[in-house]
Amino acid sequence: MTRGLFISFEGIDGAGKSTHIDRVAQLFREAGRAVVLSREPGGTPLSEKLRELVLHEPMDALTEALLMFAARREHLGQVIEPALARGDVVLCDRFTDATFAYQGGGRGFDWQVLVQLERMVQVLPDGALRQPELTIWFDLDPHIAAQRLASARVPDKFESQPADFFAAVRAGYAKRQSEMPGRFARIDAAQSLDAVGADVGRVLSEWMKRTTA
Repeated sequence: MTRGLFISFEGIDGAGKSTHIDRVAQLFREAGRAVVLSREPGGTPLSEKLRELVLHEPMDALTEALLMFAARREHLGQVIEPALARGDVVLCDRFTDATFAYQGGGRGFDWQVLVQLERMVQVLPDGALRQPELTIWFDLDPHIAAQRLASARVPDKFESQPADFFAAVRAGYAKRQSEMPGRFARIDAAQSLDAVGADVGRVLSEWMKRTTA
């Protein structure tokens, strides 16, 4: 059976993740693969309810982190793990790296507590942690992201944060990449749409060559 693949797409809002996720999904479908598109927080009925709470209700930083991981646990058990077991390609708009970036970086919440929660929620039967095999990080200056989002939609509580919050989120992503460089691919999201798309295609091509060698 064809092996399942798990790819996450990370970055602050306005970085252009959604456009490129759809393009990557189409590439895999054209190659004959079944694709599951999902997002975090979210992905299941319960996780989507938790998403609404996290995005719109004020709460303590630990409460916020716990809700993120509770939603993730449901998402893993009901969507991600079954899809990988079937041999599908799972493309996820954000995963655990976002929790480290937003709650750990942006909120300044204890990084090691997040590590502990990650181990509790994402552990596999063999003791390993479920992580994406490839994480594509759309790195963008927060000021550029803010300009892109200015007229896009009514912002949620995270999108309403000032630029220094997103600078801390960006630093959180960079820290996470430094801890797990083997699965991260940074893309300069300030480029044109076509240039970003070309970089994403190159990253995927090189990664697929390594994983099938």
